[in-house]
Amino acid sequence: MPKFRKTETELETNFDKWMYVLKHLPYLQNRPAALQERVFQKLFEAAEIARFDPAEKAKYEESLKYYRDLKNVVDTSFEEGKAEGRVEKEIEMILKSHDAGVAPETISRITGKSIEEIEKIIKDAGR
Repeated sequence: MPKFRKTETELETNFDKWMYVLKHLPYLQNRPAALQERVFQKLFEAAEIARFDPAEKAKYEESLKYYRDLKNVVDTSFEEGKAEGRVEKEIEMILKSHDAGVAPETISRITGKSIEEIEKIIKDAGR
């Protein structure tokens, strides 16, 4: 990289930009205008985290753990809600089929549920 001598205003290709960043990263205080693309944003964020002192790094890791835990709870709740919605739709379809006169044996073949499960759903619905 000692032969790379382009200035910020001379950067044209992504290769030029990467070479510039790698050569000047220790000296950059702010992200140059030529390096506003998303890939460079991630690089500068990672470089900023790498500069944290041990106390800052511990706080960062703690907040990251909290965020991930919270995200997992939300994602799990969302998936459970979707599954519950599917079950409710399946029950509704079973009841509508029954009300339309479709035999439990036929409903069983269509849904893959046992005849006993179909009859229990119909009984629990009071039909």
